[in-house]
Amino acid sequence: MSAQHSFTQGFGELAGEATSNGLTPLRRAPRKQLARRDDHDHSQRLRLGFQLIFLLLNVWIGVQFYLWVRWAESGGQTLSVPRPAGVEGWLPIQGLMQFRYFLASGRVPAIHAASLFLFLAFLLMSWLLRKSFCSWLCPVGTLSEYLWKLGRFIFRRNFRLPRWVDLPLRSLKYILLGFFGYAVAAMSADAIAEFISSPYGIVVDVRMLNFFRHLAVTAAYVILGLLIASLFVQNFWCRYLCPYGALMGLAAVVSPTRIVRLESACIDCAKCAKACPAALPVDKLVQIRSAECTSCLECIAVCPAKEALSVQLGAPMVSRSQHVPAWVLATGVAIIFAGLVGYAKLSGHWDTRLPNQVYFQLVPAAGEQQHP
Repeated sequence: MSAQHSFTQGFGELAGEATSNGLTPLRRAPRKQLARRDDHDHSQRLRLGFQLIFLLLNVWIGVQFYLWVRWAESGGQTLSVPRPAGVEGWLPIQGLMQFRYFLASGRVPAIHAASLFLFLAFLLMSWLLRKSFCSWLCPVGTLSEYLWKLGRFIFRRNFRLPRWVDLPLRSLKYILLGFFGYAVAAMSADAIAEFISSPYGIVVDVRMLNFFRHLAVTAAYVILGLLIASLFVQNFWCRYLCPYGALMGLAAVVSPTRIVRLESACIDCAKCAKACPAALPVDKLVQIRSAECTSCLECIAVCPAKEALSVQLGAPMVSRSQHVPAWVLATGVAIIFAGLVGYAKLSGHWDTRLPNQVYFQLVPAAGEQQHP
């Protein structure tokens, strides 16, 4: 008698014995049949295009701002370039203060108003399109993403921190957000207006640039540590420390858009969960409403099953008419960003218009300005 026959007979006897004793015999769960997707997913190429365009835009803004600062420091003796208002997108706390001032007074400040419109654009797209700013536009998010992908290429893997470490660390960005939010909320509209128009408030963007131009040793080590951590842990800065991302995530919690998993089409391969940079159990959930979801669509891109995962807008009922293709999401991001920036420019609120002499006086002494 062959070993295979003996095993089959023994298993049959065991099953028969279980049945005779009133127990349910051991059965293998039926495997779901795969209905393979017949479309080609272009979401990641589309997202990469947005990331590169926005990254290049920020590099261009950074170079132009540096040249403008050098011009102001020289008293107008070097190459003259206009001050790029887009640099105010790097001042999220300023944007939060401007938003608080706008809600309290109904007016748009005359200084650094671009930060208000950029803040509104990023907040609106995060609400409507689930924190899409972080994975489609944010240059820090782009850098963070390709650092962990580089780490995976070099070391063949990334590391996910244990849950008892991950949860407390994730709370840090909300603690930082709470600190900044409380400080801004406690300020009156008059106090914010006084801060914005003070010498310190006028050159706060220059102070940010000078932080990197004259980087202290301690700050350099901290940045180096963050870069190294980002090689090993997916989106280390974004996941644990970014208060701006925390605010976008809170807006996304009440978003009408979400990723939906159709259980009848899902084959439980768990590829979506493995691909998720936020470590969400996509394969176990019916809807993804987590504040950590950035609408990167990587889970949908790797899913082999037709209509198992989709982005949906509106009621949670699964319907083809409610599906939101990647190109629609990308178009929404572009429209919101271009629409608010365009409105700010057309309405005259985009550029800060101050006499050159003000900049000639304040920019060279930006580091000496005291917080009001």
